[in-house]
Amino acid sequence: MTFFEFKNVNMYYEDVGKGEPIIAIHGLMEDTTYWSETGVTSKLAENYRVISMDMRGHGRTVIEGEPFGFDVETMAGDFDLLADHLGIDRFHLLSHATGGMIAVRYAMARSDRLLSVMLTDTGSATIPEFYLNPANYKPPTKEEIEEYINWMLNPSIEERMQGIRANPGEYLFKMAEHPNNERMWKIYEGFLRRQDAKVIMKFREVFYTDINPRPRKLRNIKCPTLILLGEHDIVFYEPSEIMAKEIPDNRHVILDGIGHMTAIEDPKRTIEEILKFLENVKKTGKANG
Repeated sequence: MTFFEFKNVNMYYEDVGKGEPIIAIHGLMEDTTYWSETGVTSKLAENYRVISMDMRGHGRTVIEGEPFGFDVETMAGDFDLLADHLGIDRFHLLSHATGGMIAVRYAMARSDRLLSVMLTDTGSATIPEFYLNPANYKPPTKEEIEEYINWMLNPSIEERMQGIRANPGEYLFKMAEHPNNERMWKIYEGFLRRQDAKVIMKFREVFYTDINPRPRKLRNIKCPTLILLGEHDIVFYEPSEIMAKEIPDNRHVILDGIGHMTAIEDPKRTIEEILKFLENVKKTGKANG
């Protein structure tokens, strides 16, 4: 197990393979195993150096007291801290969901340091417009909030998993519908076993605050960009279209038949699209060519 210490943060990361470096970051309530347990890490490591990190408040990364740094700007700065620690000048950046929100904000300001950025199942606002549409989302009642808190703090992983399976929500419903989903649920259960529920609740409170997708700043992204998601990712379908419209050099790929958890639901096609994109960047310096 490898850690990088900076001030009050002890950041966990895994470093495998050789070649151009790829820093990989996961989504909410996930960790490095989103990439490793799905086979993405090992396949990429055949030709690239893959450095997967557990972001603040997740997995095996530990924060000793305040400030927690759960805002998107601080977390974007963690890419520089880790790259500097490892002596890496420029790198590819691979991301999923909440990690993608951090990655795209980093790319808006620091794309000069990026060989490319890969944004899977994500958007450039930290509150997707999906949640602002009354047809999709209604503010929870006091009772519902209390029920959610009790569920989050339930020490029994089995009971928490039972609740998720019964109500998979907008992020996991396609996974729940999959006829061979036991492997998928096992990966997800692993996430829960490595999370501190109280820290996750604090993270959610601090991080998800910005409704602005920042289209003008998306135009500042100068590196090749992959925008990848499942066709049934109902939360990020429209945000992906905004990014595809505004980012100058991008490849926008929608995988049919799957939802939000692309690497878990269909690792084969996810890996194929990532490798295809990276190979094109290596050959042409562009997202498409």
